[in-house]
Amino acid sequence: MTITPIIMAGGSGTRLWPLSRGNYPKQFLTLSGQQTMLQNTITRLKGLEHTPAMLICNEEHRFIAAEQIRQLGVKHSGIFLEPVGRNTAPAIALAAFKATEQGQDPLLLVLAADHVIDDVNAFQQSVAKAAELAAQDKLVTFGIVGNKPETGYGYIKRGQQFQSGFVVDSFVEKPDLATAQQYIQSGDYYWNSGMFLFKASRYLTELKAFRPDIYAACEAAMQVQNNDLDFIRVDKAAFEACPDESIDYAVMEQTQDAVVVPMDAGWSDVGGFAALWDVSEKDNNGNVFKGDVKAVDTKNTLVFGEDKLVATVGVENLVIVNTKDAVLVAHKDHSQHVKAIVNQLKSEQRSEVTFHREVYRPWGQYDSIDNGERFQVKRITVKPGAKLSVQMHHHRAEHWIVVSGTAKVTNGDKEILLTENQSTYIPVGVIHALENPGKMPLELIEVQSGSYLGEDDIVRFEDRYGRVEGK
Repeated sequence: MTITPIIMAGGSGTRLWPLSRGNYPKQFLTLSGQQTMLQNTITRLKGLEHTPAMLICNEEHRFIAAEQIRQLGVKHSGIFLEPVGRNTAPAIALAAFKATEQGQDPLLLVLAADHVIDDVNAFQQSVAKAAELAAQDKLVTFGIVGNKPETGYGYIKRGQQFQSGFVVDSFVEKPDLATAQQYIQSGDYYWNSGMFLFKASRYLTELKAFRPDIYAACEAAMQVQNNDLDFIRVDKAAFEACPDESIDYAVMEQTQDAVVVPMDAGWSDVGGFAALWDVSEKDNNGNVFKGDVKAVDTKNTLVFGEDKLVATVGVENLVIVNTKDAVLVAHKDHSQHVKAIVNQLKSEQRSEVTFHREVYRPWGQYDSIDNGERFQVKRITVKPGAKLSVQMHHHRAEHWIVVSGTAKVTNGDKEILLTENQSTYIPVGVIHALENPGKMPLELIEVQSGSYLGEDDIVRFEDRYGRVEGK
């Protein structure tokens, strides 16, 4: 049977702050190797016979997701945009309804976009075994063969053997350490990976039987589809009315046809910095360094240096993360509690929870270099062929100075070309646009001045990316 991968890319990854932020969470980060976690998830499908993957993500991440897939040069079956987060059971239901629209009934391979899997061959072998079971109307989950007691994962208890898998005896919540040790020693328990394989129709049948409210809400949401570029939007009001529920509670714990297939493939969900240290390549002192790092008498320490030199002396078991606008220092054994810092920042409505200093847009990116009373300075990069929206600001004027590349600028009723070291001034209230007509990235410095410099001071007249708000 045909396999259609469904990649869930809607998580927030708060325990990896300040690397992971609300508008740029961990699935879009390059944490190990040369590719992002999303790109690694897609790449490990190579060699499996499958149709192009379908992606499910949040509205605010749509352009990041589309760009990262484009960089791989692979096709996809559409990017579903959830109007609001409603957990995994409804998200998978949307994908299942879409997959069966034309009368087809593929096997849905449900994957998270933010997992690390070291042994791709072992992963694919487990998927092949699961496909045989799913073709027999079983709902398959993948159980990770644990090598140590983990209190951060849920567990699956296996029952009697069924062909190449085991009947699921029960799903178990996250245990305490002593219980986790018993689970691992018994050999009857697996870590719950959150990956699944089943027929699209079979999932919908079981969802309708056990959670008809979720089924009905998702069916209603699919009645109104709006295709925009790579993106598929569904009826917002109908989906908002859908209960928030995981696939485990809604279906897998209820069905009589749940089967677990063991997977021993070097899996991790990288749920925090200690897990990231675990899965990363270390030096002779057990250190993981990324960026410009100098260390003396340093052991078992993780350092991420983004834009400046980080030096350590006489420390061990630390996590040190330096980004352009935040520094985190934590003991590795306490790094799971980073979420408490994120909650503090949220309560104070700090922008660092949601935004990096560097912000990605469909046309490129900008870095807020400096700001103060009545001014802000940005370094803007526009991709070849890309264009910012035709827009106007009520409260700010802008100076643009080209650093490299060529800028095609609409400034009121004039259209001009600017090259390196040339500039233009755009007064308050003047309609303007910026485009890169060249083959190389366009880099420029933007100096804003005015009484209000928020990103919501924008009136957009025309936009090739279909955006309603935001630059």
